[in-house]
Amino acid sequence: MIPDGSGEFTRKMGMLVCKDNLGFGMRSWRYAAIVNDGKVEQWFVEEGFSDNCETDPYGVSSPQNILEKLRSANKTKAA
Repeated sequence: MIPDGSGEFTRKMGMLVCKDNLGFGMRSWRYAAIVNDGKVEQWFVEEGFSDNCETDPYGVSSPQNILEKLRSANKTKAA
């Protein structure tokens, strides 16, 4: 997790969206990445990326999903 109170990192990642319809203003769209030695190996972005999206999806970027991907990758490497 990376704290990003000003949204500068999020903006540079192209993931800053307006959520005025939910009363939040400018926020980060939900996403996650698996980063190894500074290199993004996998990218997980919730569907519906847009300003003022009517929904607030959460699943693809969930910790449970990311951990499962890491476990699967470790099993593949061990085989």
